[in-house]
Amino acid sequence: MKILALDTSTMMTTCAVIDGDRLVGEYSLSQDMTHSEKLVPMIGEVLDNLSFNIDDIDLYGVAIGPGSFTGLRIGVSTIKAFAHLFDKPVVGVSTLEALGYNLPYNDIVVPMIDARRDRVYTAIYSWENGEFKEIMAPDVLPIEDILERLDDYNRISINGNGGSIYRDTILDRLNNRVQFAPIGQNTCRAVSIAELAKLKYKAGIVDDYFTLAPDYLRQSQAQRELNKSFRK
Repeated sequence: MKILALDTSTMMTTCAVIDGDRLVGEYSLSQDMTHSEKLVPMIGEVLDNLSFNIDDIDLYGVAIGPGSFTGLRIGVSTIKAFAHLFDKPVVGVSTLEALGYNLPYNDIVVPMIDARRDRVYTAIYSWENGEFKEIMAPDVLPIEDILERLDDYNRISINGNGGSIYRDTILDRLNNRVQFAPIGQNTCRAVSIAELAKLKYKAGIVDDYFTLAPDYLRQSQAQRELNKSFRK
């Protein structure tokens, strides 16, 4: 089974192709260009270098958020278009789940993506007998709130840009119970989306490419301002 996966939920644009149990191609860039400029050429380059056609893909995976509102719309729309055009199954994967999946076999895994105003998109996961388990579902929380929830845990691994931004605050609260991911595991990777999409597909979890939508976890600034105007 060939799987093409994308993640455009952060500044990183990343796509990957796995074939069976092998990663055969991965391409990631974080530059001052929009995802709309990078994504499709990136997919084309990966497939061309692998001598694959887009219709060779058996399953599509995509990060559905949380993260950048614009980035998520671009990634999800692109995958939906491919899945619809070639009538192939598609699986949406939480950005936080995929980010945490970068850190295999750590006791407690806590991905953090900066949500501004001293808040992070975050969740809590653990590895149990080789399976990645969700302890706390994805949410947007003040950094102090998630740190309070981690008081009962030891051997905590944190990744994502939220960990970097709030590093001092995290260390003040968790001390020697926490470790931070190295560079290679600290950013979103499409190969994690691909692996999780494969696992979900095998478990019978498939999304409808007509209704698949980003999961923002919070309203956009524009929507919040609009709601305020209606309440006045």
